[in-house]
Amino acid sequence: MVMAKRGEWDAQATVEVAVVAPTMLAVALIVYNLMMFACASVRFDRMAPEAVLSQAVAPSSENQGDVAGAVEGMLKAAMGAYKVEVEVEREGQEGTGAGEALFDLVTAPETFTCTMRYRPWPQIDSFAGVRIGAPVWLEHVRPVTVDPWKSGVVM
Repeated sequence: MVMAKRGEWDAQATVEVAVVAPTMLAVALIVYNLMMFACASVRFDRMAPEAVLSQAVAPSSENQGDVAGAVEGMLKAAMGAYKVEVEVEREGQEGTGAGEALFDLVTAPETFTCTMRYRPWPQIDSFAGVRIGAPVWLEHVRPVTVDPWKSGVVM
């Protein structure tokens, strides 16, 4: 029976820490990014309908032509604490020509597609010699449909 020296047992803990520490760091970064994305998504889901309702149903006089830009500006201001990119696209009936004045009164519901993109932190390609396949952006989409004839109604 061979007896191990005391120093050999102490070195084992150092090796275990050296092996486990990078893995724990990687897991901690993944959890941090997922929690930040989840918190930003919840805030975005709550703010998108509010921004669309306040701008699309009754736009102010200076935002009459660019309602999607006004909604985008409100969402960027609301998401200021999070490092996200916001994009808003307006789908539905655009303005008709001058000869079709009758159809200006009959408008269909409009859909505003609000997109939020979160960039995970830090952006690294490899970690401890292992290639990480993390996406460059995490994306969350929130479509909001409003009826122009019923103010304050989101469908």
